[in-house]
Amino acid sequence: MATVAGIDMGVQNVKVVILKGGEILSYGLAPSGFEPEKAAEQAFKEALGKAGMTPSQVVHVAATGVGVELAPRVDSKVSVVSADAKAAVHLYPSARTVVDVGAEESRVIRCDGKGTVLDFAINERCAAGAGAFLEAMSRALEVRLEDMGRLSLEAEGTVSISATCVIFGESDVVSLIHKQVPKREIARAVYDALAERITSMIHR
Repeated sequence: MATVAGIDMGVQNVKVVILKGGEILSYGLAPSGFEPEKAAEQAFKEALGKAGMTPSQVVHVAATGVGVELAPRVDSKVSVVSADAKAAVHLYPSARTVVDVGAEESRVIRCDGKGTVLDFAINERCAAGAGAFLEAMSRALEVRLEDMGRLSLEAEGTVSISATCVIFGESDVVSLIHKQVPKREIARAVYDALAERITSMIHR
């Protein structure tokens, strides 16, 4: 069976996966930084090392992501929406709706059983419905990003913040902090706002 690779040139990270016969052999990850091409090479090298392989053993490399034009070693390119749909159905055959929360935008995709895209919506106006929103709120709360989820689950009450814009949301968080609202309640509000924004995309 042929060994292939996929590269996702994301805004914050470059991800590389090595597959054989549709099964994942290994993966690599590197921050995109200011030189995403070098990050891709680093992630590719990491993935190959984990698989115990050399570049010559990979017969085809496909790339996707916002920085796809900068991807090295590429034989073919795939849109992010198509890649999301194909991957979701490959991993979860019953999937028909796919939600991808990226760093700067989120996507909701409707697909069929073959992973063919039937319809999709992208949150492009503001990063409020994406990972950047969560990062900005964690900074405002002075809570590590990896601790936000756990903290939100400890909430005993609910408050609301704006999900329209990162700046408005951050202003709401600062206001709640000044009102001495517990951080756990604010963390929950952040996730509620993010979920509300994405849910509205699903129902478009």
